[in-house]
Amino acid sequence: MSGAQAAVPERWAVRPTTLVCADGLSDRLGCDLTLAVECFQHTGSFKYRAALNVARSVPHGRIIAASSGNFGQALALACRVTGKRCTVVMPSTSAQVKMERVRCFGGEVDIVDVATTSRSDRVAQLAADDPSAYVASAYDDDLVIQGNASLGRELADCGRAFDCVVAPVGGGGLTAGLVLGLRERGARSAVWGAEPAIGNDAARSLRTGKIEKNEAEPATLADGARTLSLGERNWEILQRGLAGIVEVPEDLIRAALVTMMEEANVKCEPTGALAVGAVLAEQGRFANKRVCCVVSGGSVDRAVLVALLSEG
Repeated sequence: MSGAQAAVPERWAVRPTTLVCADGLSDRLGCDLTLAVECFQHTGSFKYRAALNVARSVPHGRIIAASSGNFGQALALACRVTGKRCTVVMPSTSAQVKMERVRCFGGEVDIVDVATTSRSDRVAQLAADDPSAYVASAYDDDLVIQGNASLGRELADCGRAFDCVVAPVGGGGLTAGLVLGLRERGARSAVWGAEPAIGNDAARSLRTGKIEKNEAEPATLADGARTLSLGERNWEILQRGLAGIVEVPEDLIRAALVTMMEEANVKCEPTGALAVGAVLAEQGRFANKRVCCVVSGGSVDRAVLVALLSEG
C-alpha cells in the first residue's frame, strides 16, 4: 500500500518503551537484566505500535481483525484516533477486561466460540459481508511487522548493547518486528523467542524447517500466545533471524509474573511474563549476559492476577 500516512494527534503517538534496570532480578537470574516494559504503551501493550501503523497506512474506512484482546484494544483506539471503524472478532475465552476495553475505545466486539467456529472463519464471513473493509492480521501483516519494528529500533538506539533480546512468541509479529528493527540499526543482539511449552508450534517449526501448527488453541495462561501457528510473513523473517526459542512451562510463566512484581515492581499479564520465564527456564543460556526481556503487555483480569499471585 502506498501513500502518506494519516496524521495522528501528538498525544496518541507511540510512546517510547519504559526501560527498567531490574537489579533484583539480575542478581536472582545471574545476568545483567533490563526489562523493556510495554505495559505503559497506549492500551497497555506493544500492539498499539502495530495497530496505529495499520490504521494510519490503509485508506479503508473500516478494519476487521481477530484478537484475543490486546491487538483488538489497540486497533479500536488506533481507528478512533484516525477516524475509522473497526470490528474485532474475539474468542469467548478472552479476558473480560480486554473485551470491555475494545468497546470502551470505540470498537465493535464480535464474540465467537472457537470450539465451533474459528476466528479466521468468522473474519472471512464479516469480510464477505463488507468487501470494502481492510482485514488486518494481528501478526501476519507487513504493516503490523513494520509497526513492531519501532521497538527494535528503540532497543538498538538505547545505548545498552544487549547480547540478547528475549520476547514472547505467539503469531510471531513482535519477534519478527524486533529482528527487522534491530537489523535496521545494525545491532548484533541475538533475538530469542519465549513460547508456552504447551503451545510450542514455533519451536517445532524451527526444528523441522517449516511452519508447524497446533491442533487447537493451546490452553496456556499466556492468552496472547494462544495461536495455531506462526504467520507466513513472520516465518520468512524468523527462520533466519531468531537465535532460538525457549519453551516455557506453565509454572514458570506464573513464577516469572510473581517474581517480576516482587523484584522489579512490574505488574504484567501472563504473556508479558514469558520472556522472564524463558530466562528462568534456561538460566545457564543467559548467564552473565546483557539481556533485555520484553514485557509485552499488562492487561490482565483482576481475579486472574489475584489467583496467580496467590498460587505463586
